[in-house]
Amino acid sequence: MRRYTVVPARRLWFLVRREILVLPSRTLVAAFSLGLILLPWFTADPYLLRVVILSSIFAIYAASWDLLAGYSGQVSFGHALFFGVGAYGSALLNYHLGWPPWLTIPIGAALAMAAGFLIGVPCLRLRGSYLSLATLAFPLILTGILFAVPDLSGGELGISGIRPLVRSRVGYYYIAVGAMLAFCFAMWKLGDSHTGLILHAIREDEVAARASGINTARYRLLAFSLSGLFAGFAGALVAHFIRVTGPSTLELALSFQAVIWGIFGGVATIYGPVAGVFLLYPLTEALSLVGRISEYRLLLSAVVILVVLLLMPEGLTPWVRDKIETRCPRCKVRNVFTRAACRVCETPLH
Repeated sequence: MRRYTVVPARRLWFLVRREILVLPSRTLVAAFSLGLILLPWFTADPYLLRVVILSSIFAIYAASWDLLAGYSGQVSFGHALFFGVGAYGSALLNYHLGWPPWLTIPIGAALAMAAGFLIGVPCLRLRGSYLSLATLAFPLILTGILFAVPDLSGGELGISGIRPLVRSRVGYYYIAVGAMLAFCFAMWKLGDSHTGLILHAIREDEVAARASGINTARYRLLAFSLSGLFAGFAGALVAHFIRVTGPSTLELALSFQAVIWGIFGGVATIYGPVAGVFLLYPLTEALSLVGRISEYRLLLSAVVILVVLLLMPEGLTPWVRDKIETRCPRCKVRNVFTRAACRVCETPLH
């Protein structure tokens, strides 16, 4: 029996040492994930758990924007539309039909995915700033529709009394953190796959990608749809956590917040927007608790963002990664900055 338990442990340690501990950036991500999982074991402070829950949900939302804007180059200024469709879709089904949250949340995400596809179709002919400005209109259109049917949507007051997904805050904490880790890893793997490479090619030069035989329209619609799916899931999670959903889920401020988180952390990385959320959102919450400083918390947060963007134009996480890792000039594999030769092809790094 001991032999059969030791062998899987050795294989697991070999996998961890070869795939995670080999690079400082992966080690930091693993330590961060482990810290999130173990946090409720050391504290049960409801406010702290609430901040981490909302940070995890907004991290999914910000990473979904990065999947669309960072990888495919389709910068959306109306990304809150998908967030709001997921929130309203799940809330309406739960409130009016009495469906359980574990069923309405996936349906809300599916509705947001359908919204992403439907919006992507008219945006196929738009590029650059024209695309970004066009996406601004869709949250406003949906807000007007919701205001026109107040008996169904609650109008300006929204919908309250939504059933929670679970009663325990610790239980919701693990649902939010688990969903964030799973979805962000899935988006990162997608960006690191063959599909991600095609999206990168479309972002850099769509004409050249089309000339190479790539169906750029299909991949652009795929990016819109998947981005809407993940953003809608985040919106549905928020709706059932705070048990209220309203026009604030469609506000332009929320759309621009995703842009800020993404650019602050680093676009086309997935983990960059996640880091941006977990740094900026708790910072804003912490400043709101400090006496008279709370009146200037948004100004102080803006100063922090401006300083980081001035010193690190590519974002925070790419800057940190380049400081602790070195890319091999031959095989392009990343190595610890202290290595003299590449760990794969033995090419001198310095």
